[in-house]
Amino acid sequence: MSDHGAEGGAARSARVGQVKDITSLSNPLIKDIRALAMKKHRDETRTFLAEGLKLVIDAIDLGWSIRTLIYAKAQRGKEAVEKIAALTIARGGLVLEVSDKVLTAITRRDNPQAVIAVFEQQLMKLDAVRMKPDDTWVALDRVRDPGNLGTIIRTADAAGAAGVMLIGDTVDPFSTETVRATMGSIFAVPLVRTSEKDFLVWSGKAAPLLVGSHLKGSVDYRSIGYKGRPVVLLMGNEQAGLPDTLASACGKLARIPQSGRADSLNLAIATGIMLFEARRHLLDLGDTTP
Repeated sequence: MSDHGAEGGAARSARVGQVKDITSLSNPLIKDIRALAMKKHRDETRTFLAEGLKLVIDAIDLGWSIRTLIYAKAQRGKEAVEKIAALTIARGGLVLEVSDKVLTAITRRDNPQAVIAVFEQQLMKLDAVRMKPDDTWVALDRVRDPGNLGTIIRTADAAGAAGVMLIGDTVDPFSTETVRATMGSIFAVPLVRTSEKDFLVWSGKAAPLLVGSHLKGSVDYRSIGYKGRPVVLLMGNEQAGLPDTLASACGKLARIPQSGRADSLNLAIATGIMLFEARRHLLDLGDTTP
């Protein structure tokens, strides 16, 4: 975690007596945190839960705000945890030191992470997206599986994509399952939520190369000229694929050639293949022949 200087020192000195010790599952604070398992409560509070010390440190370094920090009693006195706790208090957040029973109940895991945190959600507005040459966005239409969404966000991060757009009734990116699947990339990848109508209006004005993945696509995904152009890769619902309204807006309808008996690829796998091809000219490490 980066050095927060005077702010961190002052916060550490003010820390004593400001950490709540909680062992009861009936505590109102714990009930409120456990309720974040429900989308309704996440939407109402505009918060979500993330697990793991490294992930929490990375989130802080990327500028995210902790609403509540929760850690196991055994973590008391550990330097990294103490620094995070001090910083959270200094910025007006809560710090809870809890029993293993409480951590297990919050995370719904038998072996929970020792440090978890409640963060404020961040979503970028579609009209704030300004595409530059070689920017690559992934747009997902009505994706229903949280594991797929989380894996796609993680893959977008790894490939250096500019962000991920969530069209229509796409699953909540801040659900516990999705956040876990991102492995921390939820904090690094800008997310936009939009309607199909607004996405089509925006793409018409922004005029990126809109490449849709489609089983009936006539273009090999490897033959498309991605270099030097702003690109949006449009991926459809796991079962239904892209609707005609979105497919017809694409400049290219691409397919991934297959030779085996499987008639389709997992959505996250297909997105990863498309994304790394679109970014290949930027990820090329050159000739590594000995």
